[in-house]
Amino acid sequence: MTTENAPVRHAPPADGQPMLRLTDIHSYYGNIHALQGISLDVFPGEIVTLLGANGAGKTTTLRTIHGLLRPKRGAIEFEGKDITGMPAHEHVGVGIGQSPEGRRIFGRMTVMENLQMGAYSRKDKEHLSEDYERVFEFFPRLRERTNQAGGTLSGGEQQMLAIGRALMTRPKLLLLDEPSMGLAPILVEEIFSIMTDINKQGTTILLVEQNALMALGVAQRGYVLQTGRIVQSGPAQDLLNDPEVKRAYLGG
Repeated sequence: MTTENAPVRHAPPADGQPMLRLTDIHSYYGNIHALQGISLDVFPGEIVTLLGANGAGKTTTLRTIHGLLRPKRGAIEFEGKDITGMPAHEHVGVGIGQSPEGRRIFGRMTVMENLQMGAYSRKDKEHLSEDYERVFEFFPRLRERTNQAGGTLSGGEQQMLAIGRALMTRPKLLLLDEPSMGLAPILVEEIFSIMTDINKQGTTILLVEQNALMALGVAQRGYVLQTGRIVQSGPAQDLLNDPEVKRAYLGG
């Protein structure tokens, strides 16, 4: 496994410009140098996954992309526009949605109210009903629980609600942070199946996930992070077959 600080970018088969591009990103928590030169691309229509152990920098990468943590060096481009200094609340307007680690739904609000919060900043109110319906088609259990408080849902249902709330922003790029965390295997399979359906309908996905086997099973490409650096990248199938990746993340 290479430890180059600036790995070769692996483009997808089709030509075109990346939807998201990170170039030499350095982010800090106080004096802790959390991201040490992250460069990656996500192309329209892809599922790209970030793999790595706890503390590798996966969630920090998503927080930096989403404007919750401003990098001290480097550039973030979305659809060719520099968004490095864009405040987090403006990301929804350009087409970036996020389902955060730990779900972070509004526990005292109903399922419907949580979904409404996802659409809060939208100006195209005339399209909201069709987007509620789209969420309910992906997650039928949410339809059955529209008036139930979010905090009383099961872990799997809360994850569905977190993703549904993010979909209500109508994202071009959906950031998913550990969607399988704390879920039973059968629910993990369901969430990942729905994730691929969301992608097939045209939403590009950047996925942070510790379940490397599931993540590489749905992604086209992946990046492996280790202590704030990208140490490997490439097509998902190549990473699945890589001996170092197998040893470190797949139990091989």
